[in-house]
Formats: sequence, structure tokens, C-alpha cells
Amino acid sequence: MKLIHITAVKEFEKKVKDILLHSGVQVFSYHEVRGFKANSSVSSSDNWFASSGVETESLMFTIFANDEVLEKIIEHIRKFNTQQEFESRIHLAAVGVEQII
Repeated sequence: MKLIHITAVKEFEKKVKDILLHSGVQVFSYHEVRGFKANSSVSSSDNWFASSGVETESLMFTIFANDEVLEKIIEHIRKFNTQQEFESRIHLAAVGVEQII
């Protein structure tokens, strides 16, 4: 089982929900967050929030899923991100879960 966090700008809300549903996710939660990136020399593609020095209205999704579903989500997000003309991307982080109570 994996704990997955996805962040995206608010404008991508519908797309992230579509990705999750088409990947087999049955249940997820999400909430509004403010993204912030300090001015830095790191490229925007390596940062969760592309705007430098500006707060961004964003969303964070939380999902518990098996490896198969995670791979489907990753595939959909990679496809979406490669088609983007803007700096903003959908970002995903996943960690293994040892126990769920």
C-alpha cells in the first residue's frame, strides 16, 4: 500500500480528479493549500510550485492505493505534464505504508 500526495494548481482540479478516477482510485481526499517557492537557483521544473516569490492557490490530494493504481496515476500525470505549455505541473510523491489502522 502507498500513501500518495499530489499537488497541483487549483486550475488543474478537474484534471487531477479525472486522472484519479481513470486510474481506479475509488476514494481520495483533497484540500486547498497555498504553494510558495522562495527565489532560488533551482529550475522551476524541479520545484512543486513554479512561481517564484508568489503564493499560489493550489490543491493537495491524499490517496491510499496499491502499486498497480500508483503506476496508472504516474503514467497519466507524466502524459499530462509533457503536454503542458506552462511551467506549472502536477506533482506526485508516494511512500510505502507499513500499517493502516
